[in-house]
Amino acid sequence: MSNRTSVTEFLLLGFSDVRELQILHFVVFLLIYLAALMGNLLIIIVVAFDHHLHTPMYFFLTNLSILDIGSISVPVPKSMANSLMNTRSISYSGCVAQVFFFIFFAVTEYSLLTVMAYDRYIAICQPLHYKRVMNRTACVQMAASAWMSVFVYTALHTGNTFALSFCGGNMVDQFFCEIPQLLKLTCSDSYLRETGIIVFSTCLGFSCFVFIVVSYVQIFTTVLRIPSEQGRHKALSTCFPHLIVVSLFFFTITFAYLKPTSSSTSVLDLMVAVLYCVLPPMMNPIIYSMRNKEIKAALRKLMAGRLFAKTEQSIFCL
Repeated sequence: MSNRTSVTEFLLLGFSDVRELQILHFVVFLLIYLAALMGNLLIIIVVAFDHHLHTPMYFFLTNLSILDIGSISVPVPKSMANSLMNTRSISYSGCVAQVFFFIFFAVTEYSLLTVMAYDRYIAICQPLHYKRVMNRTACVQMAASAWMSVFVYTALHTGNTFALSFCGGNMVDQFFCEIPQLLKLTCSDSYLRETGIIVFSTCLGFSCFVFIVVSYVQIFTTVLRIPSEQGRHKALSTCFPHLIVVSLFFFTITFAYLKPTSSSTSVLDLMVAVLYCVLPPMMNPIIYSMRNKEIKAALRKLMAGRLFAKTEQSIFCL
């Protein structure tokens, strides 16, 4: 029986063995990756240079864009490189890095989405208390808490995963190092603790999801009482995209991590992984910018070249 010290590399799942399809996969992922980078970088730049967007909502949106860039940069470039060079290998240390950084960026993003739901709840349901509750210090503390607490969680989660013994070979049935697929390679009696951590994490994530849903129930109830149709539209335009992002992210990643693993490769596993690790970073800028008049107005100013001449020195104000 071999243990984890004998595993020096893993073999990732390729999208195809046909060379033409490998090139197609490279081109498609390259376009998606560039679109995600450009979209999220635009949001970061626009929020940073337009003082009208120096509010808590856009402060959190900037953090979300940074996390999106990080999360899509973990699996996609390696997958593109493997397709281009017609290889499937990833080093042991590279696999560890993929697991650590993907969990870190993904869980931090989900935590931030929960904070953003709270921000929208206070802004719409308790507007008179908004500036007091969501002040600069509170926003920075909430964002910093999400980043730092998830870092500790990720270190423990990753360390526990790679402390297991890999007895089932080194072929990972996914295009990146995904924990459920790695657990299929471990000894039958050694992965129960890690499975328990995944179940606990899912329960914690579900609690956050319930909090988000309850927040939006309160928000929608309040919005329906707004007499102004313009006011209702403005409130809903910032809430619906957020709810779509949260739902897509939560249900796809929950399906991927909790569904029973099989010994054979599943096209469904591949598609679900694409949905939760590739699609959201690309769609978030589109959802938030296309349905947000303030972002679109700031983008028009940026494209026209007038934004930088009117910037202020502050990076965050309420």
